[in-house]
Amino acid sequence: MALKRALNGATSAVASGVPKTYLSHKRTDIIRPFMVRRAIDGQLPERYNLKTMILGVHVSGAGKIYEALDRAQALKCQTLQIFSRNPQQWRTAPLSPKDIEEFKRRRKKFHIDPVFIHISYLINLASPNPRLYQGSIQAYIDDIQEADKLKADYIVTHMGSHKETSEEAGIERLTSALNKILDKTKGSKVGILLENTSGSGSWLGYKFEHQKEIIAGLRDKTRVGLCLDTAHAYLAGYDLAAKAGPDKLVDEIDRLVGLKRLKLIHLNDAYGKLASHYDRHDHIGQGSIGLEGMKRIINHPKLKNIPMILETPKDDEKSDSLNLALVRKLSKN
Repeated sequence: MALKRALNGATSAVASGVPKTYLSHKRTDIIRPFMVRRAIDGQLPERYNLKTMILGVHVSGAGKIYEALDRAQALKCQTLQIFSRNPQQWRTAPLSPKDIEEFKRRRKKFHIDPVFIHISYLINLASPNPRLYQGSIQAYIDDIQEADKLKADYIVTHMGSHKETSEEAGIERLTSALNKILDKTKGSKVGILLENTSGSGSWLGYKFEHQKEIIAGLRDKTRVGLCLDTAHAYLAGYDLAAKAGPDKLVDEIDRLVGLKRLKLIHLNDAYGKLASHYDRHDHIGQGSIGLEGMKRIINHPKLKNIPMILETPKDDEKSDSLNLALVRKLSKN
């Protein structure tokens, strides 16, 4: 109910002047991105000539994997994120060739682009446990190879937990693992996106010095980029509720890693206090970042053309559509 009130009041409160064509939920994204990969100054390839906001959600992969595309289409998404398998289990069987072909067919039909696959929660490339560490590397390789078959664009990964050894040791293990993964998947077109974390427990990635150090240690940097989770950033200590917050964060990312590497934004409000390191998302405008803060992020000139995926709470079957509608109203497209 609170989300519905925020949506109903958004136009007058913070989204006045938004074009009616965008508020109507009609598809205005007729011009699709150029599907061309080209290296630029040794950075991750730039692939999009954007004319409209690229917006989507993390959709359920229940049933057949291609059914996720139907769910995204029903929500009028331009992009999506999925788990390609159960995120709480190790792989039991590969996807069937028939399902893979149907996934590619429906993606083309619905113009879903790009496609992001989130890595399993069990994988920990920073683990000090040899068995888990080696198993995580092999599982990651398998996931990239399957993502290649699906013609997915990027794998999104949390950066792992050092399990109370040390950040330095965890970063060293993660860097070594990524070098092995990149070597074993040479020729793949699937990019790897390192997602920032809230810094709970022993998780790496709560500050962008970590990403800087990891990327600096990679032999092949061209396939590795960043995913920015706005809730994680706030909970890690980046004050995105403040007027200057998004500018400061963008400047830090650009200075440490390079903004060209930022290929995805997980657009989530934060449930919890600033720098609480409590990893929980909230509905758009209902959390600690707030409606004005989310509006500034959505319309930031250096962020608004980057694909945005919502991972907001799914309280009921209307939650995704309400959050998406509010983001569209907040956008100054």
